[in-house]
Amino acid sequence: MIKRILLAMGLGVTVLLAACSGEPLNNPYSGENQSAGETLYNSFSERPKHLDPARAYSSNEYAIIGQIYEPPLQYHYLKRPYQLESLSAKELPVVRYMDKRGKELPKEAAEELIAWSEYEISITPGTQFQPHPAFARSNSGKLLYHKLSAEQLEPISQLSDFEEAGSRELIAEDFVYQIKRLVSPLTHSPISELMKQHILGLSDFEKATAKRYQQWLKESGKKHFFDLRQGEIAGVKVIDRYHYRIRIRGKYPQFIYWLAMPFFAPMAWEADSFYAQQGLIDKNITLDWYPVGTGPYLLAENNPNRRMILERNPLFHDAAYPLEGEPGDKEKGLLNDAGKKLPFIDRVVYILEKESIPYWSKFLQGYYDASGVSSDSFDQAIEFSGEGEVGLTPAMMDKGIQLQTAVTTSIYYMGFNMLDPVVGGSTERARKLRQAIGIAVDFEEYISIFLNGRGVASQGILPPGIFGNEEGSEGINHYLYDWLNNQPKRKNLEVAKRLLVEAGYPNGRARETGKPLALYFDATSSGPDDKARLNWYRKQFAKLGIQLVIRATDYNRFQSKIRNGNAQIFMWGWNADYPDPENFFFLLYGQNGKVSNGGENATNYQNSEFDRLFEQMRNGENGPERLSQIRQLQEIIRRDSPWLFGFHPKAFSLYHDWYKNLKTNLMANNRLKYQRIDSEFRNKKREEWNSPVFWPIVLIVLLLLLVFIPVWYIYRKKEQETAL
Repeated sequence: MIKRILLAMGLGVTVLLAACSGEPLNNPYSGENQSAGETLYNSFSERPKHLDPARAYSSNEYAIIGQIYEPPLQYHYLKRPYQLESLSAKELPVVRYMDKRGKELPKEAAEELIAWSEYEISITPGTQFQPHPAFARSNSGKLLYHKLSAEQLEPISQLSDFEEAGSRELIAEDFVYQIKRLVSPLTHSPISELMKQHILGLSDFEKATAKRYQQWLKESGKKHFFDLRQGEIAGVKVIDRYHYRIRIRGKYPQFIYWLAMPFFAPMAWEADSFYAQQGLIDKNITLDWYPVGTGPYLLAENNPNRRMILERNPLFHDAAYPLEGEPGDKEKGLLNDAGKKLPFIDRVVYILEKESIPYWSKFLQGYYDASGVSSDSFDQAIEFSGEGEVGLTPAMMDKGIQLQTAVTTSIYYMGFNMLDPVVGGSTERARKLRQAIGIAVDFEEYISIFLNGRGVASQGILPPGIFGNEEGSEGINHYLYDWLNNQPKRKNLEVAKRLLVEAGYPNGRARETGKPLALYFDATSSGPDDKARLNWYRKQFAKLGIQLVIRATDYNRFQSKIRNGNAQIFMWGWNADYPDPENFFFLLYGQNGKVSNGGENATNYQNSEFDRLFEQMRNGENGPERLSQIRQLQEIIRRDSPWLFGFHPKAFSLYHDWYKNLKTNLMANNRLKYQRIDSEFRNKKREEWNSPVFWPIVLIVLLLLLVFIPVWYIYRKKEQETAL
């Protein structure tokens, strides 16, 4: 027995000493090949629902497909304000304006004369799709995997099980095919309704395709591929192999921004055909699971219960890091790789992390290259100076961790249903009630309590970074704020109470009946944090003597109430699709009313003067005239207060020293190709931060040995005596 104990102890010491020369014992990637080029380690908390570019519309989906698909245009990575540049297109599109007779108009033509706008796009020859089984062909040119039998499908469980892969050149027809997919009965794209309003003939194509689809179902029973190459869109035409044209009704200059979104990325018909096979669909091998693009990366592994892996596309075309940026970019090291071939990172590993604490621990150990800042780790990472400046704690700085902050191009607002008989309408009484509530609801306090200071109180509808947003005294909401000591200060609560009296509710009671004013706040509730927020809202209204009744429900029910106009007061938000003021002001345009037209005007606000100015502003060029129109629009909605403008969130990001070429870009979806990892430096730091400390264990083992040696000696002596 004692011999066995001593042997085990000896072996333990040997193993511990041997481990001193290896990798850290807590390395979560132990056993993987970590020397095969630069690898970026990131995380995700929820699997992307859609990876089909015609369907995806969420940030976690774009984080993946933005690296795989290449629409015609992209945003310059470094320049600000945001600038569009070519991506899969050879150059920025040529835009022409036409009258009803098809005659070209000058660029400065009046909007009412423009019957349609024409975008002619040329693409770069020689671009190849990523290697994929959908393109694999036999020696005779026949597609290998488009009509698979049950026997052939038997050994297939994931895309990598296919032995052969092929590719082909990107052509103009691939872009046109994707536009057709936006209205396909098989796709259900979230932007189909919007695009039917603008792209000439898209609605007619949808109707004809739906009719043909029903006939196809009767004849084939889904046994074959429903081919969208049949049929034409009047406003979308292939000119030749590398050129195509899109015609838009009237003038819609914001359309060029859509050309930088995955909705307009090319799609090969072969991919659609390959994934249409029921046998593959049954195995969850679909376009929503395995994208097919021309971008710098391909999705090599999709196991959303564990990890997702992007790998460098071996057929990626020539692309180079920007040669210029903003003043100061060179000093920050953001131009060190100017002109070098992209991408720099060979592999991106996304690990499923549902809990924030283990995720944060791995970041501090160097096993994740970047991190957000959750409320659990905020105080450990961030500190504020006496002047309110944000900085890192000494512990973070000692590790060489960097902080990046940016006010997002988003707004969270409190909306009033303008169809409601109490808080809605355009009467002076209702307007003053909304203004009084606007003063009382202290969003600066909300930002401090619930966001750890990560936000900026909104003075109007436009976030920083969008043309028309103004800083300083010119940009404040003077109905709710005063300009004092070079900063906006929320008006005194006495002003709100006076407005409430003028609205007919002294001390929060209706003057006519004496009854307390009770208002209803419709919200979604899913956890303990929501309860604290809802209690906070109650307290804000209670400042005026108003009773706020919370009606919490699930998100689907909440959406239904908004859609039907049954909500009274609610919180909602909007994130910019593109960096143009039209993308925010349209949220209050009368024709976009949620109840009347199913649009994004969730408050159902209607003001004829606002609508008239919006129609003048929306298609204008950025300049003094448009800025004047924006100021007038801001003034109208500040006075009418259909929204309490709430706040613009501020994003906090942490990253390690070895993560290079990082610059906040709130519009670009394809940022990974510009970034770099210094793997050698990272490995050094990982070993330094995670080196196991064995000497206490060794010391304990030695002490145990000192105890056991005399025991063993006595035991041996007794054995000898017994033998004698």
